[in-house]
Order: sequence, then C-alpha cells, then structure tokens
Amino acid sequence: MKKYIILTALLFSGIAFAQENNPKLEAVGDLVKTTYYYENGKVQQEGFFKNGKLEGIWILYDVNGNKLSVANYENGEKTGKWLFWNGNKLNEVEYSNSRIASVKTWKQDALVNN
Repeated sequence: MKKYIILTALLFSGIAFAQENNPKLEAVGDLVKTTYYYENGKVQQEGFFKNGKLEGIWILYDVNGNKLSVANYENGEKTGKWLFWNGNKLNEVEYSNSRIASVKTWKQDALVNN
C-alpha cells in the first residue's frame, strides 16, 4: 500500500509538467494560479506557482470532477498533509522536508466523500 501511495504522490508532483494542453494562467498577487483541463473541459488540476516553483495547495480531479488528491507545497517542496481518495479509502500522507514522514489510511463501508 505504501508503494502505491508513494507512486501516486510522485505522479502527482510531476503531472503539472507533463500536460499537452495549455493551462489557464492567472496572476494572484505574487502567485500564478494555474489550471489544467481535461479534453472534456473539466478541471484536471489547479494550484499555484511562485517564482517558477509549486506553491500552496494543489488539487487533482478525475474526468468527472471528483477530487482525487490534495497536496501542499512550499517553495517547490512537498510539505504537510496530502490526501488521496481511492474508492472507499482515504490515504493521508504527511511530508516533512519533501519526504514521507507517515501514512494513514481510513476505510469506510460507504464511499469516502471528498
């Protein structure tokens, strides 16, 4: 399970740079809000850059608009709690110095709402 979470986190951290479509960019103070879209027009992911580095909250959605993950960056480094929804499971990954410090998994009989 930990391997799956690590792989998902690694894929998420690089996905902003692997897009073929052009993102929507919007200046917000000293940040650049960046939104990527699926071909169907729905938001794929959104978050901020500061000085060319990932900054703040980044949210990834599936093609139907359901939240898949929420991540946090400071100066391009993974930090704080990241959340990953996978069916009826919610995984919480705690980052410290861009490294995984802990992983918690919750499972419900019903679908975990996001």
